[in-house]
Amino acid sequence: MALSDAPLLRALTGPRPEHAPVWFMRQAGRSLPEYRELRVGTRMLDACLTPDLAAEITLQPVRRHGVDAAVFFSDIVIPLRLAGVDVEIEPGRGPVFANPVRSAADVDRLTAIDPLSLDGTAIAEAVGIVTAELGDTPLIGFAGAPFTLAAYLVEGGPSKEHLRARAMMHADPDSWNRLAGWLALVSRRFLEVQRNAGASVVQLFDSWAGSLSTSDYRRFVAPHSRVALDAIGVPSIHFGVGTGPFLQDMRLGGIADAVGVDWRLPLDEAAGILGPDVTVQGNIDPALLAAPWPVLEAHVRDVVDRGRAARGHIVNLGHGVPPETDPDQLTRIVELVHSL
Repeated sequence: MALSDAPLLRALTGPRPEHAPVWFMRQAGRSLPEYRELRVGTRMLDACLTPDLAAEITLQPVRRHGVDAAVFFSDIVIPLRLAGVDVEIEPGRGPVFANPVRSAADVDRLTAIDPLSLDGTAIAEAVGIVTAELGDTPLIGFAGAPFTLAAYLVEGGPSKEHLRARAMMHADPDSWNRLAGWLALVSRRFLEVQRNAGASVVQLFDSWAGSLSTSDYRRFVAPHSRVALDAIGVPSIHFGVGTGPFLQDMRLGGIADAVGVDWRLPLDEAAGILGPDVTVQGNIDPALLAAPWPVLEAHVRDVVDRGRAARGHIVNLGHGVPPETDPDQLTRIVELVHSL
């Protein structure tokens, strides 16, 4: 089978494959015992920048689950680390920044760094190792969307409401747009490195976009996300959590080939909002991974049935794999979807 005939590529570009392709956000990593064993003694961001380690972690779920795509093992803050930003992943908390970006001077200091100067050598080497083993299975490259990265930078770490980031949009829109514009170029550079090394699909993650109003998303965020994805050269997926109120905007004016949908909105309703010329991705409820198999099976069948309303459907979760997930549940989902 040629790579162009892979179910994931066909779901994104047509014609529709015989079965819906399936992969899982955060499939590479913490839910797998082999990952936890491999990561002993290595900090998260160091693992992402060690090519043979990042490649092996990327490949583990493909071997175990038989998913239709690998997703590159990295972190959305890696391009910021490559730009010299002082950031670490704190276990149980997430990315923490030593120097939050909260003033015009902070924005000046950060945006003086040329996004094209980011050294993607380690990333490209890892992608090369992965694609050599994958053969006709696609690799998905990814990056964080400008708003989600900006939210981390401005808050200094994870936040539920992103009050400082949302305040900057209105209190100092010039600084906000310079920051988000720079982050769009950083994310694009990260995607291009992965694409040039062999990734055949990319996904832009806007994990925190659900904290925004529709008007703020359209005015302060969507233009920058478009820069990150526009004419990227491979099929693209745009995903956000809690973005149901402005789901149509997640198409970014038709740039995105697929839109990820979280667990809150049934896929047939999402397809009606998005229109007939876009693929949907999702949207198994991650909470149900802990349910008895008959409950989860019924839910997966319903998701697949509703996904038929769209041009194409990529089966996935409505967000990432929880760390306590039994890996066998994921394997059973893949087998079920491939049988339908």
